[in-house]
This record gives sequence, structure tokens and C-alpha cells, in this order.
Amino acid sequence: MQLEVLNNKGKKTGRTVELPEEIFGIEPNNHVIYLAVKQYRAAQRQGTHKVKTRAEVKGASRKLHRQKGTGGSRKGNIRNPLYKGGGTIFGPKPHDYNIKLNRKVKDLAKMSALSHKAKEKAIVVVEDITMEVPKTNGFADILNKLKVSEKKTLFVMPEYNDNVYLSFRNIPKVNGILLSDMNTYDLVNADVLLLTESAAKIFSEQEKEA
Repeated sequence: MQLEVLNNKGKKTGRTVELPEEIFGIEPNNHVIYLAVKQYRAAQRQGTHKVKTRAEVKGASRKLHRQKGTGGSRKGNIRNPLYKGGGTIFGPKPHDYNIKLNRKVKDLAKMSALSHKAKEKAIVVVEDITMEVPKTNGFADILNKLKVSEKKTLFVMPEYNDNVYLSFRNIPKVNGILLSDMNTYDLVNADVLLLTESAAKIFSEQEKEA
């Protein structure tokens, strides 16, 4: 598929980029997208939740009263979970939430998410953005000219640029990442995929090499 390259003012430059159909034109597989998003979100969990059992809380270990003859129920020590300050029954324990996915599944999920964006016409290609100094207003103005300022935007650039990063990091609806770090969750979570011209051309180059 071919897309027009826009300049920083939202006007057509007369140039186009070819995005390979093998990546942006496949039939999306929604189930693998679900799996990839589930894996991403699970990996964000620290898994450090912990409560104390009756073996770990403070309290005397003596039996509260004799087993029989009191007319009351049998009781152990004060650390019994039924008492205030006692241990917790079946509480959470630290564990890892990571889910394993094969590389081919993750790649298919990413291509499916990109294909959804292509079908929704939610991909914008802009000429490479350079900032002489960090300027949030300047970057916000570019987004406004591209008519994506009101949408959740995933801005993808081929390499890190400190001035550009400092310019968009405080804009609430913009998430900027490197092309090499692009993942399914960020794609699904965005309304618009904003590619720089250099980043868009890398897709075609990778496809030719493959």
C-alpha cells in the first residue's frame, strides 16, 4: 500500500512510501493480538504481593484454653486466622506472571495490529521531524497541523533523538517509541500510528531483505 508523505505543516510533499502488503495487508488474527496484549500486561505486574500466614505473624504460641470442658469451641493459639491480628488463609504469595509466546506468534500479532491500522486508514506518514531545541509547543503544533492532536497517537521514529523526545514526552495523548521497540499493545492502544518517513521506509527495506 502507498501512503502520501506529509510535511510538518500537514501538506503533501509529493513523495510516497510503499508499505509492504505482507505486513500491512494480511488478514488480522484477533486471537494472537489478544495473547500478545495479555503477555505485555502480565509482564508489567511485579508479583510482589505477600501476606503473613499464622506461622509468620507475631503472637504467643500457647494454647488459649484446654481442648475440652469449656463449653466453647476448640482453639489453638492467638495467631489463629479467625482472630484479629491472626494469619491470613490462602493469601497471595509472590510469583511471576510472565506468559511465554513464540516469536512467530508475537510477529503475527504485531502484523495483525498493523493491518488493522491500515484498514482503518489510521496510519500517517510525516517527513522526518527535527527539533533544534526541545519545544513542546512546536511538536504540539505539528500534531495539530497533521490533524491528530485530539487522538491517542503512537509516534514511531527510527532512532532516538533527545530534542524530539523532550518535545513530545509531556503531551498527554502522545506515546513515542523507537521502531525497534514497537509492540502490539502500543499499536492496539493508539488511535493513530504516526510514522516518520525514515521509519516507514525501513519496513520496505526489511521486506526486500527477507
